Amino acid sequence: MRRRGSSFHLKVVEISMTVKIAVLKETRPGELRVAMVPSVIDRLMRLGAQVAIQSGAGDAVKLPDAAFKNATCVVDAAQLVRDADIVLAVQPPAAETVRAMKTGALLISFIYANKEPALVDLLRQKKITCFAMERVPRISRAQTMDALSSQATLAGYYAALLGATHLARIFPRMTTAVGSLRPATVLVMGLGVAGLQALATARRLGAIVEGYDVRPETKGEAASLGARFVDTGVNATGEGGYARELTPEEKSKVAKVLTAHIQQADVIITTASVPGRPAPKLIGKAQVDGMKAGAVIVDLAADGGGNCEYTKPGETIQIGQVTIVAPLNVPSLLGEHASELYAKNLLNLLELLIHDGKIAPDWNDEVLAKTALTGAGSAKRVGVAKPAA
Repeated sequence: MRRRGSSFHLKVVEISMTVKIAVLKETRPGELRVAMVPSVIDRLMRLGAQVAIQSGAGDAVKLPDAAFKNATCVVDAAQLVRDADIVLAVQPPAAETVRAMKTGALLISFIYANKEPALVDLLRQKKITCFAMERVPRISRAQTMDALSSQATLAGYYAALLGATHLARIFPRMTTAVGSLRPATVLVMGLGVAGLQALATARRLGAIVEGYDVRPETKGEAASLGARFVDTGVNATGEGGYARELTPEEKSKVAKVLTAHIQQADVIITTASVPGRPAPKLIGKAQVDGMKAGAVIVDLAADGGGNCEYTKPGETIQIGQVTIVAPLNVPSLLGEHASELYAKNLLNLLELLIHDGKIAPDWNDEVLAKTALTGAGSAKRVGVAKPAA
């Protein structure tokens, strides 16, 4: 302010707001993804964000530090998050990293609170608002933020390839000079996002495909992909797009119908899982024991214990003449595209959080209120006690 004669003139200085976003390097065994990719960082900057990334975060997907031209690279995780307004990750971050975050910051990652009670308590103690990506509601408006679905799409694709490479024969019908080879039969059990993608990929590879789900409304989706639907006469449609638990009588009825299809299949891909709960058992030991020699089971639910009673999560085993493949964290095996899709999911969520260069969440927004695990917005979730934070 300066004085000219008897008048005062106020010099107005326009201060631009910048949201500081930090991207962590994943440290959990087998995790190859990164929460942000260079092309999406450019779009974050248009929201008014300044991005810093932990050095080496993209190495596993062939994205060196030099590829992140519009981001600052920081070696130490604690230093990276100390002043960050928002911290992005794929897997739940280490406790020491959370302790280094400033009070009141935001964390966005997969959490699975039932497996991480100590971490959730720490987030509340630090008054950190955490958006758990597995909690994004399965509604039309939130599809672009639904990381579970984007990652499941890749897992379903890869499952069909795993089945094809572990089978000692080919998927398509082939005619040769010495005769014809019949196509393989692929049965997909669980017709969510991953299952439908597995059906589509197996069909593109030339297999005869069958699909099964306890939710009869998936019959039309299976048919649209050229698959025969295995109808057991049991309807187990549950809440949130997931199947409900079957009664003992229903399980017996389903098993009777399914056994014939299981024991005729060359490849079975199972995908039935509900986040945060043990995977349901779809294939019993007796059913596996009766399968044809050389058959393959690809169990995509291994992270939840598996859909097959013989499954050993993270291992490929032989049960008689049947191979059971049970990979963990399948999307990470396609880390480049998995990271790209996940980064776009995060961007679409961040667009609900950042307005005019400031963090300004609308807690009346169903997507934000239901995705929030800790912090102010989480208290609005129906049936959930108000957290300490």
